[in-house]
Amino acid sequence: MGKEQTVISAIGAVSSNGMIGLNNWLPWDIPEELAYFERAVAGAALVIGRQTYESMEVVPADSFILTRQSDFTPRFGCTAVNSIKAALRGALATGKQVFVIGGASVYAAAWPYCRYFYLTRIDRDFAGDVRFPDAVDLAPCHVDELARQTYLERHSGEAVSCRFLRYERQSPVAVTAD
Repeated sequence: MGKEQTVISAIGAVSSNGMIGLNNWLPWDIPEELAYFERAVAGAALVIGRQTYESMEVVPADSFILTRQSDFTPRFGCTAVNSIKAALRGALATGKQVFVIGGASVYAAAWPYCRYFYLTRIDRDFAGDVRFPDAVDLAPCHVDELARQTYLERHSGEAVSCRFLRYERQSPVAVTAD
């Protein structure tokens, strides 16, 4: 096994009060933040929870959908899997960069295997029904601020500061064949 394993990253956004979702979508409407996400994951293999997957209009090929539904049929080019390890193994087998894109339970399950978490900190409270998972402990990670921007949040019409951060952990767990 002389070949180095592809790096696994997670990407998401969180409000200052810990919210990441509302009604199977984002609690905010910040087009520039969503465009950042789309640019970051372009061309990557994605690991996605079923509810997050179902909320997306466009899902690229080489997406691995984590679901407990045995009769679930994903879109063409996507693969349904029943464990985080199967999702990560499938994504790694593509040879592409791998991104875990949520939801909360998928972040929590995948975090031990991730080298990086690209996290946009949205510096405002938002109402939501899904919180960033406590199981994703970013405290021991090295953090780099990649950018800081202020954008107009379209629901409220107010300016919102967004900090684009990259958290790095030194020793993620290797994805192994069981």
